[in-house]
Amino acid sequence: MDMLWSGWGDPAKAAPLPDTVIGLLRDLLGVKPCDAPPAGLEDIAVSESPLDAAARRALLDAVGDEAHVRTDAESRIRHTRGKSTPDLLRIRRGDVDDVPAAVVLPAGHDDVLAVLKACAEHGLALVPFGGGTSVVGGLAPERRRPFVALDLRRMDGLLALDPVSRTATLQPGLRAPQAEALLAEHGFTLGHFPQSYEWATIGGFAAARSSGQASAGYGRFDEMVLGLTLATPEGTLDIGRAPRSAAGPDLRQLVLGSEGAFGVITSVTVRLRPLPHTRVYEGWHFASFEEGTAALRRLAQDGPRPTVLRLSDETETLIGLAQPDAIGSADAPRTAGCMAIAGYVGTVEDTTHRREHAAAVLRECGGRYVGEEPGDRWAHGRYSAPYLRDSLLDAGAFAETLETAAFWSRIPELYAAVRTALTTALTEAGTPPLVMCHISHVYENGASLYFTVVSAQGDDPVAHWTPAKHAANEAILAAGGTISHHHGVGTDHRDWYVREAGPLGIEALRAVKRRLDPEGLLNPGVLLPLD
Repeated sequence: MDMLWSGWGDPAKAAPLPDTVIGLLRDLLGVKPCDAPPAGLEDIAVSESPLDAAARRALLDAVGDEAHVRTDAESRIRHTRGKSTPDLLRIRRGDVDDVPAAVVLPAGHDDVLAVLKACAEHGLALVPFGGGTSVVGGLAPERRRPFVALDLRRMDGLLALDPVSRTATLQPGLRAPQAEALLAEHGFTLGHFPQSYEWATIGGFAAARSSGQASAGYGRFDEMVLGLTLATPEGTLDIGRAPRSAAGPDLRQLVLGSEGAFGVITSVTVRLRPLPHTRVYEGWHFASFEEGTAALRRLAQDGPRPTVLRLSDETETLIGLAQPDAIGSADAPRTAGCMAIAGYVGTVEDTTHRREHAAAVLRECGGRYVGEEPGDRWAHGRYSAPYLRDSLLDAGAFAETLETAAFWSRIPELYAAVRTALTTALTEAGTPPLVMCHISHVYENGASLYFTVVSAQGDDPVAHWTPAKHAANEAILAAGGTISHHHGVGTDHRDWYVREAGPLGIEALRAVKRRLDPEGLLNPGVLLPLD
């Protein structure tokens, strides 16, 4: 099934907001119904593909079948940009001025190399396309030339599995649920469950340094990767022959997070864990975000660490985003304070031990146990927030997210700075927002903050959001945060990433790109500015 072209995921899972929520949006934020419905797919005018006959023939020769080189309007629209709120607002009004010239579907590594060669010979840029879930402009290259979207869906296999070493080699177009199903047949799990889980791909996880909701227990995706293969215009990189090595700098880390700017990831070798015997999720109430943050830090630093560990601030808890499927219902929480979710996954013995000892720490830090029901609700609704975003857009509201991370000592300043920047910028634009936040991932030395912003759309929602997003980016850097914890750089964060990495760091990465992609074919303007 293809993802909804003008929104998130499966259209059958989208649901209109309850009248109570629409009334709240109207009364609290001044949200008004949209003036016109979104454009229909059949209503969008797409210019004829600029692909000439010679280029088309070269791409056909590379992948071997006309069905795998698509220039029809629908295929090109479905591969236009990603799934950020500005992306969706633009496509809903029929704006597809950066549509790809063609969509090409390779079947394997050699096909990808052949497509890269054809693109180089015919002056075409190339954008790797996995699940299409980027929310930072990672699929929106700067267009100095026509580009093709390299859809990796046919590369969706389990290539190898080593039960002794507990490793598997997966192709990049494999969606996360498919990967979990294939691994489960052998008694294993990857344990990577980001909010994009239902649609994102293995290659995308690696290219963007994804972090899943169970990262406290399973780790980030970049920690799971033991090896990978990269197809570049200059040849192939095969990286990783042991779990760890002292043989020079780790080239895996150069490819992880490179967002298609250095090459196309054609396989990923990952470490596995046995399928868990049990899963338990529970809720804990804290009087304040400060108190809850201190409790999470205790567990992250001193243990025992749950598999899932999250904390919603007061606003997010009150609105109900700590339990997305409860919003607008009688079950939505109404108490003051903050909701934390702790989840335990593994053997019965291990989860029981960690749960009992973590509970003692949480109580000592001021936490109040509120049962498994909040945790179960979170687990049931943890992939539903993007659908809620689409429903908010339909109702005339603007909704977007952003995230960052910092060391524990900087978290309070970072939290306050980003909230202030967003609130000030959007209020000045005439669309005062509701700003919510949660700690989404914890580490011994710091944590990630994930912000959700809701406001009225106003007369030009993208124009209202852009300066607010820029203000938040400035606040992040000024407060000592990183410009992205797990969404990636894309084009939206690129200019701030340049400042975070520094001139010498960026020049080092430019040198890598010049060597691997001398013609600048790959995802131009994404991650690194154009020369």
